[in-house]
Amino acid sequence: MRELLKKKRIWLLTLFPLGILILLVVKHNEYIAEYWFARGIYRIFAQTWSFVTGMIPISIIEIIICCSPFLMIYLVFRVVRKLVVDKENRKKTIGCYIINVLCVISTGYFLFMVFCGANYYRYPFSKECDLTVETYSIEELYGLCEELALKANDLRAQITSVDEDGIFKLSASDYEIAKQAKKVMTELGETYDSLSGYYNTPKPIFASRLMSYTDTTGIFVTVTMEANVNVDVADYGIPVTMCHELAHEKGYMREDEANYIAYLACVNSDNLEFQYSGTMDALSYATSQLYDNDVELYKQIRAMYSEEVLADRLASSAYWKKYHNDIVSSVSSKINDAYLKANNQTNGEQSYGEVVDLMLAEYRKRNS
Repeated sequence: MRELLKKKRIWLLTLFPLGILILLVVKHNEYIAEYWFARGIYRIFAQTWSFVTGMIPISIIEIIICCSPFLMIYLVFRVVRKLVVDKENRKKTIGCYIINVLCVISTGYFLFMVFCGANYYRYPFSKECDLTVETYSIEELYGLCEELALKANDLRAQITSVDEDGIFKLSASDYEIAKQAKKVMTELGETYDSLSGYYNTPKPIFASRLMSYTDTTGIFVTVTMEANVNVDVADYGIPVTMCHELAHEKGYMREDEANYIAYLACVNSDNLEFQYSGTMDALSYATSQLYDNDVELYKQIRAMYSEEVLADRLASSAYWKKYHNDIVSSVSSKINDAYLKANNQTNGEQSYGEVVDLMLAEYRKRNS
């Protein structure tokens, strides 16, 4: 066993407790999480690595996922072959592979904490934009929904790009929209220092429809620093999703904050389609909260929608019903919920909807 535990393996195994130590530190010190990790180690890594992976126009992680079954088969074959050929050293071989697996887990967890996990404990984005999140009244929520509904109507009336059924359609290709998303996030970074710097271009996923079966619109992968986006969904959801995933690239891992940053980037851009995308996404979250609080008030807001806005929302709803699978969606949801709860988002998947708290804080500040 001593031979198995070579110095480098011992060193790799110690990375796991170091990762735990980092977690304990950042849990109790937002300053360290913000300036040592989010704006320090992580920022340097993200700026450098995203530039490198950005040179490849397609999703690297999608390629890795496609190749992973073949890699697993190869590794299993190697293990089985060695156990069969070298019968005398089977115990040693098994012990060696177990230690290797533990080293991979230890290294992976440490890298996760340094380049991602610590960011979940940074200062909230509300501090950067000087917003006070408080308990809101139903009147304030209704006012926000009304404002968003009227704005959506106004923006939709100015849009001419539609499909054969009159449903909103982006006027540019997915890759051109991705470049525009990079641009609007870069512009937002001129207002907020924590969002400044280089951005990788979001990458449309070839297997987007498969993502839809898991109710997934996008995913940010720290390993490759890529914002991977489902581009098979209703077009109005694509720009805001791209911006959401790019918000993660700047270390804002909490979902409500990424949603709010994406909303800000879209509505403050000079691109009408991005403005509509951000407004429709915000409207969806806000009206969902209103529905949970008062169905009658929700119906009043819904009655305000223009025919075009209503048609776009119904088309999106029809799309998700078409690809919804109870079993797949349930498994995917539980995994995501568990991951979020394990990373300082106690409400799990419901944390996505907490963007409404930030929008209401802005609404209250704007109307005070």
